[in-house]
Amino acid sequence: MNNEKEILIIDDDSKNIFALSAVLKAKKFQCISALSAHQGLKMLSSNKNVGVVLMDMMMPEMDGYEAIEKMKSDHQLKNIPVIAITAQAMTGDREKCMEAGADGYISKPVDVDELLLLLNQLID
Repeated sequence: MNNEKEILIIDDDSKNIFALSAVLKAKKFQCISALSAHQGLKMLSSNKNVGVVLMDMMMPEMDGYEAIEKMKSDHQLKNIPVIAITAQAMTGDREKCMEAGADGYISKPVDVDELLLLLNQLID
């Protein structure tokens, strides 16, 4: 696996970003973060080194569904895998996230082993 690629964490809660970053950095992943979907999309346009996006699905202004839709309709961003992360782990949520274009799905609280497994599958 290529750990040179960065993981972009998009979450409106800095505590979630801090926790995810700490875990991933301990596993030798490079992490960058954005506190809003707008900021995340801007970072994706300017940073060509993002290998995967961890997208919080419930954010104010632009939620994860809308952000994934924007990414998947942008020819430069559509091939970057997105893992949907949601606290709303109800029946149908996984399907809803996958239909929106997510490449993976994890519910909060994040199971680190499950996340690492997904990352290893998605980052080449």
